[in-house]
Amino acid sequence: MTVRLSPETEAAGYRLLSLDATGSTNDDALDAARSGDPGQLWIVAAEQHAGRGRHGRQWSSPPGNLYASLLLLDPCEMAVAPQLGFVAGLALHEAVEVVTGIGAPRLSLKWPNDLLLDGAKVSGLLLEGHSVEPGRRAIIIGMGVNVCYSPEGTPYPTANLQTLKSGLTREDVFLALSDAFAKTFAAWRASSRMNVADPFGAIRRLWLERAAGVGREVTLRLPSGEKKGIFEGLDRSGRLQLKGPAGVELVDAGDLYFPNFSTI
Repeated sequence: MTVRLSPETEAAGYRLLSLDATGSTNDDALDAARSGDPGQLWIVAAEQHAGRGRHGRQWSSPPGNLYASLLLLDPCEMAVAPQLGFVAGLALHEAVEVVTGIGAPRLSLKWPNDLLLDGAKVSGLLLEGHSVEPGRRAIIIGMGVNVCYSPEGTPYPTANLQTLKSGLTREDVFLALSDAFAKTFAAWRASSRMNVADPFGAIRRLWLERAAGVGREVTLRLPSGEKKGIFEGLDRSGRLQLKGPAGVELVDAGDLYFPNFSTI
């Protein structure tokens, strides 16, 4: 099988570069942006030698799993660019549900950017922004999906999709993911234009319906240390609302853990 885009996704302006191996698809996307690529470019590799996750962590990239990055040029105002992580998370959730038939609550989203299967991480994404020339901004969304291999020695338990559906391939997952992202991204932009008072509202609602841990006690690991509280939801910008003894605190970024993730 070959990695491909559907005719509908191609008609929406998306393009594809498929590689056998590379260092990092996010780095390839940035190189393309700096070389003048107009964006809406998917870069997919069968294997990465220098894949990375959030906070510079190494991303295990053996053959068989999906490694894909999407380059967007000036897709939105920079103030709302973090919302694209939630757009991509919804697309990942929809794509995996399409190819496996498994949805919520077994399949859930972990703030800010992971997809869980029965409480174990099956996918993650890395959102990066770069100035590529005066007045132009590249947004790169890197996504890794454990299709047939679950990395070991990670800070969070992992799972893979072939435990749900044997014979599933990265090509199957990418086709569903690229379709889902094109539709979710278009819906987000339309909602932003129609609902100026709360442009993130529709995506926030859909994300929270699929989120793990809402209303439960969670632990946030931050550069300043750990914080515990109740995961209340998301504010209008996508910040996590953490309710503690002093009230509700808004958190921009951090690593979220559950006391007993296997029951989420």
